[in-house]
Amino acid sequence: MNPQDILRYVDSLHREKNIDKELVFIAIESALQTAAKRQYGEEADIKVQLDRNNGKMNAILEGEALGEDQIGRIGAQTAKQVIIQKVKEAERDSLMIEYRDQIGEIVSGVIGRADGGVATVNLGNVEAILPRSEQIPGEQLHAGERVRAVVFEVRATGNRVRVVLSRTRPQFVQRLFEQEIPELGEEIIAIKSISREPGYRSKVAVSSVDSQVDPIAVCVGYRGSRIKAVREELAGEHIDVVRYSDDPEVLIPNSLQPAEVEQVLLCDMIGRAIVLVQEDQLSLAIGRRGQNVRLASKLCGWDIEIMTGGELEEQIERAVGGFSQIPGITEEVAQGLVEQGYLSYDDLSVIEPDLFMEMSGLSADDVDRIVETAEEMAEQAEQAAAEERRVRRDREQLQKEAEAAGIAEPKAAAEAAPSAEASPAAEASASVDNASATDETPAAEVSSPEAGAEQAIIEESSSAPAVDAADSATETAAETATSGDAEASESAASEKS
Repeated sequence: MNPQDILRYVDSLHREKNIDKELVFIAIESALQTAAKRQYGEEADIKVQLDRNNGKMNAILEGEALGEDQIGRIGAQTAKQVIIQKVKEAERDSLMIEYRDQIGEIVSGVIGRADGGVATVNLGNVEAILPRSEQIPGEQLHAGERVRAVVFEVRATGNRVRVVLSRTRPQFVQRLFEQEIPELGEEIIAIKSISREPGYRSKVAVSSVDSQVDPIAVCVGYRGSRIKAVREELAGEHIDVVRYSDDPEVLIPNSLQPAEVEQVLLCDMIGRAIVLVQEDQLSLAIGRRGQNVRLASKLCGWDIEIMTGGELEEQIERAVGGFSQIPGITEEVAQGLVEQGYLSYDDLSVIEPDLFMEMSGLSADDVDRIVETAEEMAEQAEQAAAEERRVRRDREQLQKEAEAAGIAEPKAAAEAAPSAEASPAAEASASVDNASATDETPAAEVSSPEAGAEQAIIEESSSAPAVDAADSATETAAETATSGDAEASESAASEKS
């Protein structure tokens, strides 16, 4: 091989593919050595080296240098194939290093294809993919459009590099803020935490190192220009910018805005924060399908439960009474558990034994027995909740069938079966029923009927009467239909006569 051709080849790969020259030299040496072994035998002790300055090749076979004519006989075609393979591997490794350093960073590219939900994005030296699961819900991507995303994953696939992008990660929101707000790069303000539900809502907690700089105003910008630019990139996603604080009692009310909070009770042992609000602020604090409290919980790192003062008193009373019924727990111990934030059998079933022994003064055997009993009661409560849900579904189905048949008023079945609604589990959840459609975080669980049933730790579900009431509703509807038919028949006979 011509030494000058080797040097030009190395320089070209370095400039076009951004591959380190030394990696190319090593790849060529390895290729030539492989080709030489194929000619002189796989067991031959042969070494090939290239001069980095002039490109000349030096080969040593069994400790003796090969002459020009011997070197020339090394299979050129074999060497070429191996060189191509080695160079591809070097290019792949170079791209892997480049994009692994960019994980979590924002990149911009042009959409090549957007078929079947998966979009390909041309980043210049690699074609990345943007899976449907990493696209903002509801947005439409089209070929030829420029798109921004963060590098989410980088992995090798054969001799190629697979770069996966994302527009749904919280880091994407942070990088957009950094592009639109110079003060973040200057470290005048800082983003402390982000929680996000892509396409719907994000909460961003910000702080300032300068007391005279309002971080919220800086992020929003003049007439909302900065936050508007970020929202447009996020397909109109709503963004709440809240003031960060190291004090959870300050941060939690900030994160629940626009709802007004009366009081925050922190239960450090289990990471729970009980937030008390007025009745008219309850639905606002929980948000649509529990979204506001769920995002606030992620933002603050606390399991937030929203309730009114009256609900808290009722729950405390039920918890104390329920714990006191467990053999081995006195009323004083029950009060101590409630003060630490343990309000249900589920909470008690996960308590640390050492902590429980320290709080109660009980022995290890007594604690184990109490925890085992609490687990059994929690399971019974879950079964009762499941039965109540089944009864509720059956009652709703009866309502629909009766209404469709025109034999009962829409509310008849519901009025005929008050038992399920009157159950303690339903009462426990009625105050936060607006969040019943979600179960993604513990913060939202208190808002759902299922969680409400679990929190009713001292009451048993009255599902059987509810079933009887539902059956009664069916019989009443049937009797009404029969009676109506009879009256119609008598009327027709009278007219005929």
